[in-house]
Amino acid sequence: MNVFRPGWLPSLLVLMLFPALIALGFWQLARAEEKRQLLVDNQAQQLAAPVAIAELEKQANPAYVRVKLQGYFDAQHSFLLDNRTRDGQAGVEILQPFHDQASGQWLLLNRGWLPWPDRRITPTFATPDTPLRLQASVYVSLGDGLQLQQGPQGKAWPRVISAVKPDQIWRELGRAGLSHEVRLAPGPGSFRVDWPVIAMSPDKHLGYAFQWFALATALLGLFIYLGLHNARETRHEPSHHAS
Repeated sequence: MNVFRPGWLPSLLVLMLFPALIALGFWQLARAEEKRQLLVDNQAQQLAAPVAIAELEKQANPAYVRVKLQGYFDAQHSFLLDNRTRDGQAGVEILQPFHDQASGQWLLLNRGWLPWPDRRITPTFATPDTPLRLQASVYVSLGDGLQLQQGPQGKAWPRVISAVKPDQIWRELGRAGLSHEVRLAPGPGSFRVDWPVIAMSPDKHLGYAFQWFALATALLGLFIYLGLHNARETRHEPSHHAS
């Protein structure tokens, strides 16, 4: 006697959805662990002394490594990283090439955030025209959040961009440069530089993991209930015999 009859369509749906939900849950757990490690790495880097750009090649992981710079900005080429908010206010982050004289290396230096309340008017800002001694941190994107994959808009300077792609920018400028964004520390040439270490906390990833696992559990429970219920209904159907 059949004690479990879920039906072929519910069985097919569960076979498709259950593994996907479990995989998403474990993916969120992995992201939570990755974010925890990044916070640990960032804290360690903040306590370490800044290094010269030439020493970056010795770093196994350049993320959040503090660097010391001496050189000048390229004031002719500026990029406005769009859709950046602070305290609920819309704005942009200002990125400019910076030539480090000690290493001879070009860097894409993020000077920080400026408000952009009226999009009909391009934000105005000043660029130091003398050599500077600066400190900054290498930033390696984790790809958090949705970003439009498009290049610089228009031909006039400054140009609006939706994502920071240093290699693409160096190709456009016709020069070689560091393949990572570098974020300026408070000091000469900086704007608002309260950089978030990560866009989403480990606890939030854990919350998402719990949701995926809960959905998987609910799906499995519903599948079992449906199979038992259908089997019971089948057993209780009246039999018709020819007289």
